[in-house]
Amino acid sequence: MTDPNAIQPSALDQLPDRDPEETAEWQASLDAVTKAAGPHRAAYLMRRTLERAEGNGIALPKLLETDYVNSIPTAAEPAVPGDEAMETRITAWNRWNAAAMVTRGSKYGVGGHIATFASAAWLYETGFNHFFRGKEADGSGDQLYIQGHASPGIYARAFLDGRLNESHLDNFRQEAGGNGLPSYPHPRRLPWLWEFPTVSMGLGPLSAIYQARFNRYLTNRGIKDVSASHVWAFLGDGEMDEPESTAALALAAREELDNLTFVINCNLQRLDGPVRANFKIVQELEAQFRGAGWNVVKTLWGTAWDELFRLDTTGALVRRLRQVPDAQVQTYQTRDAAYIRQDFFGADPALVEMAKLLSDDKILECFHLSRGGHEARKVYAAYRAALAHKGAPTVILAQTVKGHTLGEGFASKNANHQMKKLTVDEFKTMRDLLELPISDAQFVDGVVPYGHPGADSPEVRYLQERRAALGGPAPARRVHPVAPLPAPAEKAFASFDKGSGAQSVATTMAFVRLVKDLVRDKETGKRWVPIVPDEARTFGMESLFPSLGIYSPKGQTYEPVDRDQLMYYKEAENGQILNEGITEAGSMADFIAASTSYATHGETMIPFYIFYSMFGWQRTADQMWQLGDQLGRGFLVGATAGRTTLTGEGLQHADGHSPVIAATNPAALTYDPAFAYEIAVIVKDGLRRMYGEAAPGEDPNVFYYLTVYNEPMPQPAKPSGLGIDEGIVKGLYRFNTAESAALAPAANAPRIQLLGSGTAIHWVLEAQRLLAEEWGVAADVWSATSWTELRRDALEADAALLRGEERVPYVRQALQGAEGPVLAVSDYMRQVPDQIAQWVEQDYSSLGADGFGLSDTREAARRHFGVDAQSVVVAALAQLAKRGEVKATAVKEAREKYGL
Repeated sequence: MTDPNAIQPSALDQLPDRDPEETAEWQASLDAVTKAAGPHRAAYLMRRTLERAEGNGIALPKLLETDYVNSIPTAAEPAVPGDEAMETRITAWNRWNAAAMVTRGSKYGVGGHIATFASAAWLYETGFNHFFRGKEADGSGDQLYIQGHASPGIYARAFLDGRLNESHLDNFRQEAGGNGLPSYPHPRRLPWLWEFPTVSMGLGPLSAIYQARFNRYLTNRGIKDVSASHVWAFLGDGEMDEPESTAALALAAREELDNLTFVINCNLQRLDGPVRANFKIVQELEAQFRGAGWNVVKTLWGTAWDELFRLDTTGALVRRLRQVPDAQVQTYQTRDAAYIRQDFFGADPALVEMAKLLSDDKILECFHLSRGGHEARKVYAAYRAALAHKGAPTVILAQTVKGHTLGEGFASKNANHQMKKLTVDEFKTMRDLLELPISDAQFVDGVVPYGHPGADSPEVRYLQERRAALGGPAPARRVHPVAPLPAPAEKAFASFDKGSGAQSVATTMAFVRLVKDLVRDKETGKRWVPIVPDEARTFGMESLFPSLGIYSPKGQTYEPVDRDQLMYYKEAENGQILNEGITEAGSMADFIAASTSYATHGETMIPFYIFYSMFGWQRTADQMWQLGDQLGRGFLVGATAGRTTLTGEGLQHADGHSPVIAATNPAALTYDPAFAYEIAVIVKDGLRRMYGEAAPGEDPNVFYYLTVYNEPMPQPAKPSGLGIDEGIVKGLYRFNTAESAALAPAANAPRIQLLGSGTAIHWVLEAQRLLAEEWGVAADVWSATSWTELRRDALEADAALLRGEERVPYVRQALQGAEGPVLAVSDYMRQVPDQIAQWVEQDYSSLGADGFGLSDTREAARRHFGVDAQSVVVAALAQLAKRGEVKATAVKEAREKYGL
């Protein structure tokens, strides 16, 4: 079989050889070594030669895999500063309390995970004692992405530190009473501790990369120097199967993010069994990260293995370690020495002889206990190497045993992820192993006790002194007291009040125009972070390229092809625009980093992420939830919105359901504005609420989602009168009446209320005219800027009534006294306007674009879905006919007249 990585003869023919005789000598030497010492020796020499070439800066393809050994030899490991024995005792207390917390909670059936932290305890403890910078030091400290399933260990350490008490631990996963601990890192639930939500697996690594990138962005733009901040992401080897986990590896290497370290806990297990049963996950990840351009540090074996490697004079041990699949390594963890002698050492005569020199205890120590991720010295060396490496991010592949120290019933068992408790006897065995001073008498009524050496004990003093030296407690989230941002000049918003006259303007273009004005504001302009996934020209944003610049840490090292044009493609080291390429997930990760900068770095930024509407919530709703959980603030803008508005693109691009998905997110304020002045009012209100002075009872930790359209239409002037802005923000206001529209209905004409959102308002206005002129019906038109906010207000009113408070939903107040039935219309599925149906006192019906989209003209698509003006007329007549206010025959006549 041909080696796909080998240089093929066709390639060699294109590489001129200026000294064929010298080449032949090298080839002959390789052949001689292969013949005399065997292929393993030849491969060894070739690998070492390639490593030397790489070290000398010779341009050659990099080795994607190295031997299955530690990257840092024992002799090269630096001494661990501090008191390793003290850190061992601290780790023991943390292991105990993490297991006790989950076990005690198991009687309530709330679940929890024990085995993950048991495997990763030293990965965290070494960082907390020597590396992770806190928020109280200069700058912003480090950013820690904690593996979600390891949260009990982090709580246990906070308990030892005095940040949590026993009551907190006893309320793990029991938050309703107000004194509980969330199951995983959730900033919205425990905002003083958790900074980043990570348990939606794959989003942690993706977000960590873009956080490190955003740190560089802040520094390069002169907003704040955060060059001392380091991003640490703790991940599971099974988690790396998520496509998001590795989606941005190339970006991190391309932009040389040496302020980023991934620590992958390679315990070789996922939730149901081995990560790579028949293969080796460490080798696979090494190749993947090396291929992407990362620095890779492997920390696989503990010091007990040093004797075995010294005895390996033939390389047989290293070869065997490369051969054994992960599932078999897991099996060795649970078998006796005789089995290991036969299965592992018996595979090679040289290993058989080596095993004769090893006691059973030595074999069990190596195969049961000694992993690189379980030794402070190994972990410390890896972390030091990561921080010392410049020019690329680092990944540390740390091999551990899942369930380490929890006893034979847990260690490396396939089911240990689902195992939620230890028995009392298992705890006592664990106590003896960890050498903890907990007596049998402390197990009252079979309940495992928490352990604590005392607030003034040497362990607690040491822990707190180490954290003080590193800048305070960690993990920690801090919202620095910053003054509200000043409101931009009123002129930027007021310019939309007069409308566009005869000029047709799409609401997408109106939003872009507003942003252009806002980024020029002297006070707040620099804080805007425009984010776009390679669709800027689609949204008319190319005019921002030369004025704001596209962020690139390399600047612009080429002459752009359009340099002679006014709106040329300009990249700059201090560029303001984040143009991410074709990655909605990457753009959302940008948005999350920017939207939470007020807490992470004490710098308020105003991100707006404008995307092709269909590819926002549908593709990245999980990240929108992460955004809400992380208390992010900013503007999401779904451009080219609607199911029938984007002509010709078809069902994969026709968005008829994003507001439905958005309505499920409690932090998302969803708006479907119809007119440019509505956009101005909504953005102004968003800036006030999120960045200015929020009103009493208002949560500033929200984000605004606006749908905007690419259909150019004349933009009307804002109606005069009181309460218009309030109605726009709350979700509904009367745009006009039949009388104010100069349609002169008869005094006793039947009347109907037409509610339209987004671009549907234009079909509703045309239907208003047709109803008056052709059917003698008076219609009032309402702009429903937010069906979702109307529903939320109504839900809050319902809840208030249950508390005995009198409160009327805003939608009912607004429509109070409005004559006739109500017909609601949108360019989305009917489920969107139907959100308010139960709170409308009048007869209620709706029209929407349900089903898949299709490719056609706007007119044909709207007729297909039954939402065009004529369809609205027929639906309105049908409502009135039910009430006996128009003849039943009018509905049939209208259908025939309009060809429906």
